Amino acid sequence: MAHLKIGKMVLRSLGKKPATLMYPVVPREWKERTRGHIEIDIDECIFCGICSRKCPTDALTVDRDAKRWTISRMGCIQCSCCVEVCPKKCLVNAAEYTDPSAEKTVDSFVKRETETVAEKAASGE
Repeated sequence: MAHLKIGKMVLRSLGKKPATLMYPVVPREWKERTRGHIEIDIDECIFCGICSRKCPTDALTVDRDAKRWTISRMGCIQCSCCVEVCPKKCLVNAAEYTDPSAEKTVDSFVKRETETVAEKAASGE
């Protein structure tokens, strides 16, 4: 009797699409409000430090003098508090999660200094 039930289910499933996606071939579609890892546009950052003060896990560090923004990826809980309070809106939640790792990773971003037009003219370039 059990063979008939299984056979019936197999025949019914042959005409349907698979319930799962073929992941490497078909990429995942992320929903609009997905909270993935934090990304920064370092050129827009003014290093005010509001994001690091608002972070509940102290995963963010802002060094104003060195113009360095650091995030501990394994300490971040993707709560989006830093994204909401950033006055320049240079922080965003990417629509993908942090890559899994056996080691704690810390990412540092340093703002490159750009020469002003007056400095370029003075140097003769």
